[in-house]
Amino acid sequence: MKKYITVIILLTITLNLSAQELSPVRKQAMDSLALEKVRDLSKYISIIGNKDTDWSEANRVIERALELFMPESSIGVSTLSSNQIIYYQIAKYFERLMQLNYDKIKIEWYKIQYISDLIKQPDGKYVGVITIYQRFEGTTEEGIKYVDTTKKDITIYVERKTTQIDGIKVGFWDVLLGDIKVSETSR
Repeated sequence: MKKYITVIILLTITLNLSAQELSPVRKQAMDSLALEKVRDLSKYISIIGNKDTDWSEANRVIERALELFMPESSIGVSTLSSNQIIYYQIAKYFERLMQLNYDKIKIEWYKIQYISDLIKQPDGKYVGVITIYQRFEGTTEEGIKYVDTTKKDITIYVERKTTQIDGIKVGFWDVLLGDIKVSETSR
């Protein structure tokens, strides 16, 4: 009887450990989910920055966008007129984006791609980096136009979470975005 209990315990430990690993198929699914979340963020930023977006709609979109991020994440902001990169907490960045002093704003993200594979960390999370290019165009009522292109690196976190469904704990993998760092800014 002791032998069977030991075998059951070892099997349970083995199954729990393997549940903490990302299989190649699961990793591919997490890569796709990460890219999808980055594309969603791109859409949200365009909506929030658009001066035609209603204030209440922009705030609703901000709430959705914040759900994509790890707590305390920040985003870098740069301009052509300065070498300085300023980092803002994500919520503050969205507030500032809504208040930019342009009459028309157009923000596009393109060339969205992984530049680093997901690597397991000591805490069990997997971390990777996705690079995007952002084209920002702001125009004043007088017709003055500011345009830049920024290369940004977005840290991606894949972690194991649990939820309860009908009182049963269920484990799943989730993707959250982390800091967004500016790599370069050009015309």
